[in-house]
Amino acid sequence: MKMAWQEIMKSKTRYLILGAIIFLISLLTMIISGLANGLSYDNASLIKELPAGTFYMEEEAEGQYNFSSLDGETMEEVETVSSEVMFLSIQMGEIEDADEKRHSVAFVSTANNDYFPSIETGGLVLDASIMEEGITAGDGVTNGMLDHSLTVDEFVEHQKFSHAPVAFINHDDFQRMYSTDDFQLAFIPGDEAPHMDGYNQFTNDEFLDTLPSYSAEQLSLNMIVVFLFVISGMLFGIFFYMINVQKIATYGILKAVGVKTSKLFKMMWVQMFIITVIALLLSVAISQLVGIVMPEGMPFLLTIDSASMMSLVFLVIGFIGSTASGIQISKVEPMQAINQGGI
Repeated sequence: MKMAWQEIMKSKTRYLILGAIIFLISLLTMIISGLANGLSYDNASLIKELPAGTFYMEEEAEGQYNFSSLDGETMEEVETVSSEVMFLSIQMGEIEDADEKRHSVAFVSTANNDYFPSIETGGLVLDASIMEEGITAGDGVTNGMLDHSLTVDEFVEHQKFSHAPVAFINHDDFQRMYSTDDFQLAFIPGDEAPHMDGYNQFTNDEFLDTLPSYSAEQLSLNMIVVFLFVISGMLFGIFFYMINVQKIATYGILKAVGVKTSKLFKMMWVQMFIITVIALLLSVAISQLVGIVMPEGMPFLLTIDSASMMSLVFLVIGFIGSTASGIQISKVEPMQAINQGGI
């Protein structure tokens, strides 16, 4: 530990550059991860707020919920399997306020519902984000497929689907709008997922992956995060390789006076750990600050747990990268290294 710290103090600029690179890459990774998590939540908080469970979709729908249809007979069959089943339908649409301004929403109708607001006919419960567009409780709104207006009863937090505010609506109004009495999905909470012939089963995450906009968006952002981790590993390896090349003669002398190779590796690992931990602490602190100062409408979500997990990944990558670059230490022959000289 002492030898490693003395080496850092002796070559401050060298290790400062490494620390700055780790800091910048880790900060960028955390910010992109926060944006990915924020977009994920903004895209499907309606589903993410549900407890873990199983979604059932008609097999003929081939994984597309809007093509699935559960009629009354099917619903009775599902209810015999589980008394806790909830049925729901989701359709993208729009509402028009008193100023004839249109607002995109995701209409949601439910039955046997224990997780979402219960709505009376002619009522409407909206996600609170739509308040930014000027809609308030008690307002009357219309829809071109209804012959009567809807009254905004209240607002709820964190209920969005496909980046649109959710509009919870009574099933009678939903039926008039879309000319169907069938529901699209059945949801059974809990770990047990009874099998039913003719239906595909999806966990919460698997159901989200069936949504094209969600899966494509998350795949792109997660690939960027993965590449940043790969790049950071390569930088660790390259930087420590360059340092080790410059210290070949020093390693030769240390080996000549009896210092074991394992101790030289430990010195390198301590240096990596010190530099990386300092850089990561700064990255975590600034990324949390970014989440606070971000504009309210910007989807950004990075918990301390997520940031800590990424920091642990960076430490593992740093250990692997530095170890791979340090293999040459074990190959150093004292006399040969001394004869070659070094910087």
